[in-house]
Amino acid sequence: MEDKHEVEITSQKNVAVVTFLAGSISDLEKIAAAAKQIDDFISRNQPARMVFDFGGVKFFCSRVLGLLLEIRAKLETYGGEVVISAINPQLYRVFKITHLDKIFRFFPDKQSAVKMMRSGQA
Repeated sequence: MEDKHEVEITSQKNVAVVTFLAGSISDLEKIAAAAKQIDDFISRNQPARMVFDFGGVKFFCSRVLGLLLEIRAKLETYGGEVVISAINPQLYRVFKITHLDKIFRFFPDKQSAVKMMRSGQA
């Protein structure tokens, strides 16, 4: 397996931003590598809030939904929250069909998500 990262994680105060680097997220090994990268970050930093930025994503497999739910459960153990930004309308439909639109909050772009999370209104 390559040593290439599948996600980029940045931190802005107590808000971590996870940006997917591929337009299509369907390779299970790459998703597992991204999950490990995110898990390691959470273990080291325990972010209060995480924004998952889907700005460049055009397709993802159902395993990504599982990953988001796992990360959400981890953060909830210490009062953290996961939100989603910049998801295209077709991908949002997957959240709506699975009723995950009731579990996650959505923002039009990464900047508005980070701003809202930082302001404490999240």
